Amino acid sequence: MFIVFFRVLIVYIIIIAGLRLMGKRQLGQLQPSELVVTIMVSNIATMSIEDSNVPLMGGVIPILTLVIFDVIVSALTLKSKAARRIISGTPRVIIRDGKIDQQELKELRFTIDDMMEQLRGNNIFDIRDVAFAIVETTGQLSVYQKFEAQPLTAKTLGLQGQPADSAPPVVIISDGVVIDSGLQYCNLRYEWLEKTVTDHGYNTKDIFLMTCNRQADYLIVPVDKHPAKRKEAGR
Repeated sequence: MFIVFFRVLIVYIIIIAGLRLMGKRQLGQLQPSELVVTIMVSNIATMSIEDSNVPLMGGVIPILTLVIFDVIVSALTLKSKAARRIISGTPRVIIRDGKIDQQELKELRFTIDDMMEQLRGNNIFDIRDVAFAIVETTGQLSVYQKFEAQPLTAKTLGLQGQPADSAPPVVIISDGVVIDSGLQYCNLRYEWLEKTVTDHGYNTKDIFLMTCNRQADYLIVPVDKHPAKRKEAGR
């Protein structure tokens, strides 16, 4: 039993280290080469853990080799446009000015259902509202709407500048730990934080989560049974 535990621990550590070297991506954002490496690593890791007759290094070495190979391929794609095109492909336009390019869909093996699902994911329900729809190398669909279909923004309304209260709230206490960078972002001092928490009958260790913005509008979520408390500036 100890041997199995040891093998799992070693393989787990190596895979985590390898994924860190490969960079942070969600599964849906993996390039084809990265997806292949991920599948192969998972299969090798499974065999190394399940079969105790296979030497541990017989799984570790292939995993490290795949990770190193992926890092080399990533470096090549960064340096060479040709390598990037061969390994990762290129973005393809499937809708232009509300018209579907059926040939591109066929070449990409992209079905109508796939296209409509991703359009809905971009909050587009009418193809005629699309100026350009591009299938990225990850398979995700990027959509640019026609001007008349775009939602109103401050820019289109001619409004200048950024309202002071538009800055989003950030975490200033997480699991009882004060986040100094959050306090600096809000231009607040530790003394203010301590007094605010104390005024609500808590200390920092009692706080599960506390967020705040630059206008000192804050939300306190205490640990467990206490109800959350919220305060808006000026009230």
